[in-house]
Amino acid sequence: MESEIRALVEALTPADDLEARHRAECLAWLAGTDDIFRREKARTPSPHLVAYFLLRDEADGSVLLVDHIKAGRWLPSGGHVEPGEHPVETVRREVVEELGVPAVFSPRFGERPAFLTVTETVGRPEERHTDVSLWFLLTGSRDQALTPDLGEFRSVRWWAPREVAAASPETLDPHMGRMMAKLVEVPAAGRI
Repeated sequence: MESEIRALVEALTPADDLEARHRAECLAWLAGTDDIFRREKARTPSPHLVAYFLLRDEADGSVLLVDHIKAGRWLPSGGHVEPGEHPVETVRREVVEELGVPAVFSPRFGERPAFLTVTETVGRPEERHTDVSLWFLLTGSRDQALTPDLGEFRSVRWWAPREVAAASPETLDPHMGRMMAKLVEVPAAGRI
């Protein structure tokens, strides 16, 4: 499983210097550890692997974020990768558990991560740890019915790209703006 995860990370094209550093950190971590899965809540071992998924409405570029109770921020949905589980399976499991819908992977990235982050979590000191997060892009619609896990989230809502850009940095995942920037396609040469 670790070799498959390493291949996913190696295939990822960083969008900026920070993502390139996170990718290098992740590859060094994968080469130097024999356990990438969380074994005990909340932080054993640290770091450990997380699979985020960003549900995106292609019609207007809006994304679904959850007001995560423990993190105290608006985040993409997702969760810890279970021992022996492939991150794609984590996404499939978590989207049903957290939002009540099936995973529909975006054709742009398919079942490959779109983004990678290495982040120190927030919360009580005894629960803080480092998450190595693979971000997957899912296709959704503002009109689809969701069944959010209100035991884990205060609320869920669709955010337009301009709302993400205008939000206070403490409100969102610290890498959310960078992920949104990565999703903006650069026009092909000669196109207006």
